[in-house]
This record gives sequence, C-alpha cells and structure tokens, in this order.
Amino acid sequence: MHLPASYEYPNAPYFAEYLSFEKEENLFEVLKNQSKEIIDLYDNLPKGQAEFAYAAGKWSLKGLLGHMVDTERIFSYRVLALSRGEKTALPGFDENEYQAASEYETQEALDILAQYKATRVATLVLLNSFSSKQWNQMGQANGKSISARALAWMIAGHEKHHLRIIKERYLSQIS
Repeated sequence: MHLPASYEYPNAPYFAEYLSFEKEENLFEVLKNQSKEIIDLYDNLPKGQAEFAYAAGKWSLKGLLGHMVDTERIFSYRVLALSRGEKTALPGFDENEYQAASEYETQEALDILAQYKATRVATLVLLNSFSSKQWNQMGQANGKSISARALAWMIAGHEKHHLRIIKERYLSQIS
C-alpha cells in the first residue's frame, strides 16, 4: 500500500511527522516489522521495568503500550468507517482522558501485550480486505478531511513515533 498523496490528509505538523516514510515502504511490512519490534521489546523487559516512567507525570512503559493499543483501535475504526463511506464526522479523542480511564497501570504488562497482539492482527486482516476504492475513500475525522489510506498509515506513524520515544526516553535510562 503506497503512501497517501498530500491532498489525502491535513497540512498539520503531526500528520507530516506520522506520515514520514520512504516512498518504497509497504504499509503491511511496516506494521508487521513494528509489531515484531514491540513484542520483542516487551517480552524482553527485565522484571518490573514495564512500570518505569522516564519522568514524573509521564506514562509507564505498560501505560504507553496501552495507549498504542487504544489509538490503534480508534484509528482502525476510523479507517473502517471511512472505507465504508461514512458521512458522519468521526470525533477526536483525548488520549490523556482515555489513559486515566484505562486502568492500564493496574494491569499486567503481558496482558496489555496480548491486547496489542490481538489488535495488530485484527488491523492487518481489516486493512488487507480493502479494495482500491475503499482505500481512496475520504471522510472527516477529528475535524479534518482525511482518506482511509492516510489513516491506515497514521497507525504506523503513531507507532513509529512511540518506538522512537521508547528508545530515546525509556530504554536509555533502564539499560
């Protein structure tokens, strides 16, 4: 699946960051590789390190994983809705409110990782089912005009962003 054209997403800084992939990259391969990296990372965390937060007020590693799960679920729903021609504008969400209500901090990291794995498999199966017409569908999400294709790439971009944060701000302090 090729990258979205510039008219398929808003001209906003975080869209540019999340959609910064090489032209030759394939969405499905990116998502599969990211999944392997996340699973390896969390499977190999030393005991107790999933509770680590790099600064006061920041999410722990398991809270961050939960955030990635929630976000992928929401983005996948948006992709599904747009691919089906949804005319209703889809709402945004406040990740901090979702995080506070999630109770991820009280859950075991391996249980959150199981949610991550199941969510990624469901996302890949969904995305693999789309026709060209469905990928090209445009709609409104979070007050912006966007294509199903761009939202699908946003899943990968969001995870790419957080993988960088994990490496730079978390792992650098616990290694």
